[in-house]
Formats: sequence, structure tokens, C-alpha cells
Amino acid sequence: MPKQDYYETLNLAKGAGPDDVKKAYRRLARKYHPDVNPGDKAAEEKFKQIQEAYDILSDPKKRQVYDQYGVYSDHIPPGAGAGQGAPPNMDFGGFDFSDFFQSNSAQTGGGRRASTGGAGSTGGFRDIFSNLFNRGETPQPAPEKGEDLEYSLNIDFWQAIKGTQARLNITRYDECPTCHGSGSAGGQVITCPECNGSGQVSQMAGAMRFNLTCPRCGGSGKLKNACPTCQGEGRIAHTETVDVRIPPGARNGSRLRVPGKGNAGTMGAPSGDLYITTRVEEHPFFHREGDDIHIRLPVTVWEAGLGAKIEVPTIDGRTLLKIPQGTHNGQKFRLREKGVFNARTNQRGDQIVEAAIETPKVQDERTKEILRELAGLHPEDPRADLWARL
Repeated sequence: MPKQDYYETLNLAKGAGPDDVKKAYRRLARKYHPDVNPGDKAAEEKFKQIQEAYDILSDPKKRQVYDQYGVYSDHIPPGAGAGQGAPPNMDFGGFDFSDFFQSNSAQTGGGRRASTGGAGSTGGFRDIFSNLFNRGETPQPAPEKGEDLEYSLNIDFWQAIKGTQARLNITRYDECPTCHGSGSAGGQVITCPECNGSGQVSQMAGAMRFNLTCPRCGGSGKLKNACPTCQGEGRIAHTETVDVRIPPGARNGSRLRVPGKGNAGTMGAPSGDLYITTRVEEHPFFHREGDDIHIRLPVTVWEAGLGAKIEVPTIDGRTLLKIPQGTHNGQKFRLREKGVFNARTNQRGDQIVEAAIETPKVQDERTKEILRELAGLHPEDPRADLWARL
């Protein structure tokens, strides 16, 4: 089974704290999110790996198992036996036990191998079975924080520049109003939705598959006194309208957080957050790069040759730009603080104007005559430097 180094996926050290895990996930998810990289299969696959790594490392129980065995596995609750009288059923098909019995290469005197008790030693092998065969009380489900939700929002160029108020219809799990998230409200006995009535759930530990007692129903396959509204789930799905303020200067791929608007947690745990990724439509002639605005401005031959003051469109309206005499095609001019306002730096970008010299349409003899006269006054070859370099 191929292994994924979750710490390496999130660019983290093994001892990274929960806040570091969350920050790394948000940074990488923002970079590789499919909405930010449409059609990029590599980015999509990377995003899935990031999601998987975060799912394991953000959960203390799953992370503990991963740190102990070095492989992906769902959490195996302590004391999860298949009833009080018998161990859980286990499927060892295809598993090579030699990995668990190999000791380290270090040896003591007399040729005896020294075991360090790691995942590759017999100590590690005993550790995993001590969890599986523990015959304590049936584990009770612990409260879990609700999942975060991701939505994308399309806005036009001007909404991104000026800011806007958007209204989203999101579908999320909310706390059940009848049982207030407990899942129990004096209802009837129902089939456990966790194990579908079997009383057991399958979990993986490396390449081993274990059938364990369902932690939700304790192996009975039924839930007593389940809330009739949420069927014992403690949450119900509903569609909600959320008003979101898009701040001025939002970029394509900006990620906004709305606290507490993710899925509700279980058993009274806090809700997750809602994250909104903005997708900004292109403008016909304004092009944004960071906080700067770029524009190609048509300039006539005589304006470029003689110099002129011309009007230039900006995101604030019209302004004057002085074109110096002898301006050439592609020459760029900077209009200070005519770009996008950045609330984080409290500064504005610039507008970069690129001169695009337009030749006149020659449709009459008089224009042709003037151009011939101009050619006679300037017989120099504009490609002379090019030929000299060959």
C-alpha cells in the first residue's frame, strides 16, 4: 500500500502544533484549490493530498495512530472489543507480518538483537493488539468540531475593486432544534446509521482490516430513544442564506472566512467555518497584476512624434497623461497611486500605461502625399542596428 508522508505534504515538522497544521493547510489549500486552478489535474490531485493530510493531522486521535505506526489508519478507539466475551474479528489477508518482527540493526554482545520497541519491533506489534483486545467498557463517541465548508463566488472586476455585499445560499448541517445536538430525545428505537444495524464497523491499521464494535451503538446495531427529528444524528441539513461582505481590493483566488457557518459539531461541539474563494471576471481593457492596473493605450503617430497630453481611463475615472516627444511603441508610463487599494498595507498600487502607437488609415491621396514627404525627410533605415548585429 503506498504511503503518504502527511507532514511532508503540509511542509511541517513532526512536532508541529495544531495552529501550525491549520495555517499550513490554509496556505496550501488556497494555492492548489481547484477553483483557483481550473482544469489543472496536478493541482487537483495535490489538493486531495493536502485535504487527506489535514484530515489526519488535525484530528488528535488519528494523528496519534499515524505517529505511532507511520501509515494511514482510522482511529481505533481504546477498549474497542467485539463484546465482552470475544475479541474483534480481524482480516489479515495479504499482510506481511515480517515488518513487525524486524528489529533494528543495532546488536548487543553475544549477537543478540536489541529491540527499541518501535513500529518495526515486537513491542510495536504488542502495542497495536493491546488496543484492539482491551476489554474495557464500550467507548462512547466524543464531541467533534463541525467540518469546514468551501464555496466559490463569482464576482465581476468592479465588485472586486470597489467591494460588494454578496448573498449565498449554502447547505450545511445545523444543530437539531429538538435534541439540541445530543441525538437523544425520547424517540423510538432505530437502526444505528453508523454501522447500518450490523453492530460492527471496519477500520484499517496499515494493511490490516479490523471489524470493531460500533462505537455509536455499542454493538447492538440499534439506538434507543433516538431523536425523531434528526434520527439520532444530532444535526439536520438545511439551506441557509448567508450575507458576505467582499472587501475592496479582493483578488482572484482570495479566500474569505465566515466563522461558525460551517457544519455544526456533534454533541454540542463548536461549528466549523465557511470559506469563500472569489473568482474575479476579466475586464475588457484593465488588467490587474497584484495591486497594479495595466492598460494598453492607443496613441497616434503625431501624438507620439510631437508629444501630447491625452486622457487616460483609470479605475477612478479619467486623468491626464503627458506623452513626451518621440515616444515609441511599447513604452510604459506609471501613474502613481492609481491602482487598487490594499486594506492590509493601507496603500494603493499604480497604473501602468503602455503606449500602443496606431498608424493612420491611408484612404486618400493627400495622406499618401504627406507620408511620402515624411519618408523623404527621414530616409534613415530603422533596421540598421538589427543588420549591424548579424
